[in-house]
Amino acid sequence: MPGITAPRTLFITGGMSGLGKALAAAYLQRGSDVAIFDLAVNDEVLAELDNCKLRRSQRLVAYQASVTDLAALSAAVDQAVAATDKPELAINCAGIQRAAAFEELSGQDFELVVQINLFGSRNFAEAVLRHMQSGGRLALVSSMAGFAANYSYATYCASKFGVVGLGRVLRLELKPRGIEVSLICPPEVDTPMVEEEARTMHPVSRTLKDLGGTLSVAAAIKGILSGLDRGKHVIIPGRSAKITYLANRYLPDFVMHAVVDRIVRSTLAKMDAATA
Repeated sequence: MPGITAPRTLFITGGMSGLGKALAAAYLQRGSDVAIFDLAVNDEVLAELDNCKLRRSQRLVAYQASVTDLAALSAAVDQAVAATDKPELAINCAGIQRAAAFEELSGQDFELVVQINLFGSRNFAEAVLRHMQSGGRLALVSSMAGFAANYSYATYCASKFGVVGLGRVLRLELKPRGIEVSLICPPEVDTPMVEEEARTMHPVSRTLKDLGGTLSVAAAIKGILSGLDRGKHVIIPGRSAKITYLANRYLPDFVMHAVVDRIVRSTLAKMDAATA
């Protein structure tokens, strides 16, 4: 709810790296107990996070579980509730990316991304909502790619558009129970996943991404925390990303199509000229 800056207990997926790790550290510094769920538990990362605690009495626990395995994830969440308490804030941060032109993207890769990003969000919601009470908040990490399409991002955009739709429905259904829902939609953030992706990113994708800007992890976390503190439903860190979001939301499609089509044509022409 608005004004709450330190939930007693945070449950978070993907907390061993990237944004998830940074969010876990931020809430430990605020005094929250934290339960992490990830594909693997790294003892060095846990030790690093343990040093972020505001008080030594805070509880920090971690469980190996995939968001694609509902039974295993639910069992891990149950264990975390027993070890800490019911989650006041639950953030699904786990996600992956596969970028390629649609005709070059295998069906298996398309399904994998949707399975982790969209079905993983759905599975985490089911696992934690059994325990959440009035005053709690569920936050799903989507992306600017959940509102704005990008070249060679068919599966990622499909999955993140889906997360936005899921979050909007959950907001309607959970509001009467006193549980709020937030959609966290950052632009590109300098995480290990993005650094790896940048090595093979299509030039058109790069140009379109630059419209929303790139944030450091610290800047992204600052914006995300501010949005969660204020109880916002859609949280978009970064000024350029906010402008891109508003443009996609309020400008007519023919205007946005004209802008991005010109960017695509221009970038492809430059690529052709460079190889001629």
